[in-house]
Amino acid sequence: MPHSDHNKPTACLVLANGTVFMGRGFGATGETVAELCFNTAMTGYQEIMTDPSYAGQIVTFTFPHIGNVGVTPEDDETADPVAEGMVVRWNPTDASNWRASGELSDWLASHGRIAIGGVDTRRLTRAIRAQGAPHAALAHDPDGNFDIEALIAKARGFAGLVGMDLAKSVTCAQSYRWNETRWAWPDGFGTQPEARHKVVAIDYGAKRNILRCLASAGCDVTVLPASATAEEVLAHGPDGVFLSNGPGDPEATGAYAVPMIQGVMGQSDVPIFGVCLGHQMLALALGGKTVKMNHGHHGANHPVKDMETGKVEITSMNHGFAVDGDSLPDGVMQTHVSLFDGSNCGIRMTERPVFSVQYHPEASPGPQDSFYLFERFAASMQDRSA
Repeated sequence: MPHSDHNKPTACLVLANGTVFMGRGFGATGETVAELCFNTAMTGYQEIMTDPSYAGQIVTFTFPHIGNVGVTPEDDETADPVAEGMVVRWNPTDASNWRASGELSDWLASHGRIAIGGVDTRRLTRAIRAQGAPHAALAHDPDGNFDIEALIAKARGFAGLVGMDLAKSVTCAQSYRWNETRWAWPDGFGTQPEARHKVVAIDYGAKRNILRCLASAGCDVTVLPASATAEEVLAHGPDGVFLSNGPGDPEATGAYAVPMIQGVMGQSDVPIFGVCLGHQMLALALGGKTVKMNHGHHGANHPVKDMETGKVEITSMNHGFAVDGDSLPDGVMQTHVSLFDGSNCGIRMTERPVFSVQYHPEASPGPQDSFYLFERFAASMQDRSA
């Protein structure tokens, strides 16, 4: 139970540079240490917290109304929250939504995730933008007892995400089939009854809604672990290969992912489509390079320009590393760029149906401007079989 002194802070967020933010704790009690980022989405906090791409990170939400619609199992992108913790401006109010099956605080507590409310998230966001994504320690104690110096030391001792392969910690343990389609009113999720294309999806931390989008585009999806080899992928006789989103440093994951992708391309001509970490894996496999970003892109309102059509899409993003567009070799073109900072957001091979994007076209949360990419992937498989 909370301490009777309601004015006493029960949680604190400590940055590695010694900056301390005090607030009110909710969710689980205890401590956690991670990289701190901010997300600008106005909806989808449950999808964000369960996105495997947030492994090793604490998420600051710039939108103040977090928790007001509660939680529902339908919005989980994976079985449990993956983000280490959350930081919000206002403490969550009681859930008010017809879909809600529980309260955010109870949900976080049941999954061992710590949260802090009452933080000046505008100030915190400016600090993250100025100094880059800092290492931070988050603590929640109902009695408000904190050893600030020890927390600073823990934040400074965090190894960071550079060089860290986190895909293996969030991937599936064994292969499985997927045929559930996107949510639609009034029946909810559906089932793909007549799949036309056999797709192998490599799970570097795949979100459920990405798999639903593949199924909705007519794909019969078999999901394989991140460590799958080219031989294991091709043994399924796929019409196409999908490379999923995921967390961590792409170069670390690339140690085993790149040889697999190169093996698939060397032994077959199947179309390949990558998203987020899958985009970075493909770029590395084709000879490109990746770089750590200052504070990354996290939100559901990022404008991206299609360099081939001139159209602008509003996209959902979640990445702290990016493909270096200047490192792409001959035969690989840059197809999309961020209108915020000009960073690379898409590539494709000029002579083969192999392409990828940095952003999240599954729109969970986010706009649905980019669903056409799943249809493009399906069309490339149809062309190959014609």
